[in-house]
Amino acid sequence: MKYSELIQAYFERSVALQGYWTIYVLVIGGVLAFSAFRQQKDFVTTVLVCLLYIGFAYKNLGAIEATLGERQALVTAIKQYSASGADTTDLKRIRDVLEPTLTWQEYEGVRNFHVMCDLLTIAFLLAREVRRKKTELATAGGSIG
Repeated sequence: MKYSELIQAYFERSVALQGYWTIYVLVIGGVLAFSAFRQQKDFVTTVLVCLLYIGFAYKNLGAIEATLGERQALVTAIKQYSASGADTTDLKRIRDVLEPTLTWQEYEGVRNFHVMCDLLTIAFLLAREVRRKKTELATAGGSIG
């Protein structure tokens, strides 16, 4: 594999990783909007939304883990690439500029951030359901007297 192909593959994996994060943020926004605009209390719906969200988050994190692993392997391959022939001077110049920008992310930090966001999302869903129940009880109690 040529150096340029390794670089291209690295950036393709970076774009894929960004895509998984974008989908993740959009799903969280959708779930939170759905919960925030729902007026009627329905614990079963809340539980189903939580379970579906957990399934999505689990698969999303798995995709992020796989893509991050691929990207890390490419960083290693790029840094270990040995040039030969007439392109050595140009390659060294390109490497000196490009390689310091290639980032390495530890999966544990990414996983911890993802799980923290997942727990906060689920906590929000449950808190909204409890709040709807309290609002309904207060409304029902106020109209009796």
